[in-house]
Amino acid sequence: MDLLLLVVAFLVILVGAELFTNGIEWFGRRLELAQGAVGSVLAAVGTALPETMIPIIAIAFGGKGAATDEIGIGAILGAPFMLATLAMFVTGIGVLAFRHRRPSGSHMVVDTTVLVHDIRYFVVAYAIAIATAFLPPDMGLARLAVAVVLLVIYAWYVKQHLDAEAEADDGDLAPLRFHRLDQGHEAVDPAPRLRIVNVQVLVALACIIGGAYVFVGAVSRLAETLGMSELLLALVIAPIATELPEKFNSLIWVRQGKDTLAMGNITGAMVFQSAIPTVVALVLAGESWHINENSMLAFASAGIAFLAVAAVFIPAWRRAALEGRSLLVGGVLYLAYVGLVLGAAIGIGPLG
Repeated sequence: MDLLLLVVAFLVILVGAELFTNGIEWFGRRLELAQGAVGSVLAAVGTALPETMIPIIAIAFGGKGAATDEIGIGAILGAPFMLATLAMFVTGIGVLAFRHRRPSGSHMVVDTTVLVHDIRYFVVAYAIAIATAFLPPDMGLARLAVAVVLLVIYAWYVKQHLDAEAEADDGDLAPLRFHRLDQGHEAVDPAPRLRIVNVQVLVALACIIGGAYVFVGAVSRLAETLGMSELLLALVIAPIATELPEKFNSLIWVRQGKDTLAMGNITGAMVFQSAIPTVVALVLAGESWHINENSMLAFASAGIAFLAVAAVFIPAWRRAALEGRSLLVGGVLYLAYVGLVLGAAIGIGPLG
C-alpha cells in the first residue's frame, strides 16, 4: 500500500510541478517581473513550502520536548544541504540528459549576476544562523536579535528582486494549462487573466504540498517497516521527498532552456531556507539550536552545503558562465554526507 502511495504521490507532485512552472511564468509575465524575481522569489517560496512546514509543525505543534525540536532542526538543516547538493546534481544530470535538444547544449545560459546575488545572501544569512549555534543555550535574547536580523536580510533580498526590471524579451510562453477556463477572454486578449493564472498556481501548490506530505508519510512508514535508522530518515531520506518540487521544477525549466529560472528556483529556495525556517528554530527552539556532541552530525550538513556552493559558484563567478557538468559535484558531496550518517548510525567514522 505504501509503495502505491509513493507512486501516486510522485505523479501528483510531478503534475503539480508542471502546472506550477507554467503558471508562475505567466504570473510573472502579467506582473512584469524579472526572471530573477520569478525564479528566486515566487517559485522558490512556493516550492519550499513542503519542507518548511515540516519543522514548523514539529517545533510549534509537536509538543514540547527535545525530540520534536531535534526533528524540526534536522529538517531545517537538511533543506539547504539537499538544495546545495542533490538538487544541483539532479539539475546537472538534466542539463546533460537534454543537451541534444537544448540550443546551448550542456552550457547553461544563466544570468550569473542573479545567481551570485542569491548565493551571497545565502552565505551571509546561513553563516549568521550557524554561528548562532555556537552561543551558549541560555542566550535567548541574542538568538531573538539574530532572528530579527535574518528577517531583515530576507526582506531586503526580496525587495531587490522585485525592484529589478523585467527583461526586454522574455520569450514565448507555453499556453496556460488552464486556458480553457479563460476561453471567453481569449478573443479580446491572448494573455490569460490574472485570476485564472492564480487558480492554476494555487491548484499546483495544493498538488505539490499534498503530494509531498503523502510521499514523506509513505517513506517514513516504509523506513520503519524496513528498520532504517531514525537518524538516516530525519537527515537524509525525508528531505529528499520534500525537495522533489524544486528538482522537478528545475528539470522542467532546464528541458525548456530556461536556465536562469531553473537555477534561481534552487538558489532562491536556499536563501529562503537559510532565513525563514531558521527564525522559527531560533524563536521557538533556541536552546536546541546549539552545536554539541548530539547535534554535530546535523550541523555538519551545513559545512557540506557551504562547500558545495563554493565548488559550483566560485568558478561560475570567475568565468561568468556555468556548465551543467559542474553541478555534478553536488552528488559527490551528498554521498560523502550519507557516508557520515551511515557511519554514525553504526558507530564508526569521525562522528560515530
